[in-house]
Amino acid sequence: MPLTPATADYFAEPRSARLTAWGNSLLVGHTPPDQVVEEVVGSDERHRVVGLPGDAEGEQHALSWAIGRLRVLGVKGLRLALPSEGHPLGLTGPAEFNLAAMTAGEAVLAVGLPVGFVPEIDAYGPPGDQSVTVLWRCWEVRDAPPADVPSLHEAERELVDGLREATELLARLDVAGAGPEALRALEQYRRRGHSKLLAPGYPPRAVRVLESARQVSALLAIAADGHGAAVSAGEMAARTAVLAPLRRTARRAQVAAYNALVDERPE
Repeated sequence: MPLTPATADYFAEPRSARLTAWGNSLLVGHTPPDQVVEEVVGSDERHRVVGLPGDAEGEQHALSWAIGRLRVLGVKGLRLALPSEGHPLGLTGPAEFNLAAMTAGEAVLAVGLPVGFVPEIDAYGPPGDQSVTVLWRCWEVRDAPPADVPSLHEAERELVDGLREATELLARLDVAGAGPEALRALEQYRRRGHSKLLAPGYPPRAVRVLESARQVSALLAIAADGHGAAVSAGEMAARTAVLAPLRRTARRAQVAAYNALVDERPE
C-alpha cells in the first residue's frame, strides 16, 4: 500500500540533499559526472542552473556544465541546509539568501566559493501524472560557519536519545489507536531499500547517522499524522510541543550526515 501523500513527502529526500551528496562524491573523485546528474535529477524532467558568477542575466546551464564550472571557480565541496521557521539550520546569510532558503525549506552552499543554491520547483500536469522541472538559482552568501550544524559524533549521540523518546512518545500518544494506516506506513518505510543512502565516498558513520535520523523522522511523521488518543485542541498543542525538539534533532543529524565529506575527517 502506498504511503499517504503527507507521509511520502515527509520521507522524500530533499533535492538539495541529493545535490550535496552526489556533488561531493564527484568532487572527491568517486562518481562520474553523468551518474551524478542522473542521481540528482531522478524522476524530474530536467534541472537547470542560473546566476553563476560571470553569467549574463537569465543565462541558464545544464546541471553537468554548472558543476564543472563550479570546480573551475574553486568549489571544493557542498554543504546542505535544511532551514525551517525560526531555525536557520545550515545557513550563513545574508538575509535575502536566508529568506529564499527558508521559503524553499532547503539550500546548498558551496565550499571554496561564497555562493549558495536554492531550488525553484515547477510541477505541471494532472495529479498523478505531473512533470517537474527544477531551476537552481545561485546567490551570493557570507563566508561564515553554517548555523547550528552538529558534528557527526554529537548528532549520533543526540539520535540515540531521540529514537528512545520518539518510540516512547508513540506509546504515550496512542498513535496506534488512530488505526492501521500509520503503522502500515512505518512498516513500508522500514522495508524500503536504502542501497543508495548517501553516495560513494561517505564514511560509514555518516550513513549510520542518516539512517537513524530518517527512522526518527518516520516515527515523528506517524505521531504527527495520526490523532491517536489526543482529541482535544490542548492535547494536540501539547503533542506539537513535544514533537518539535525531536524533529529539530533529526534535521540537524541529516545535515551533519550529508555534510560529512566536507566537515569530517575520514574515520
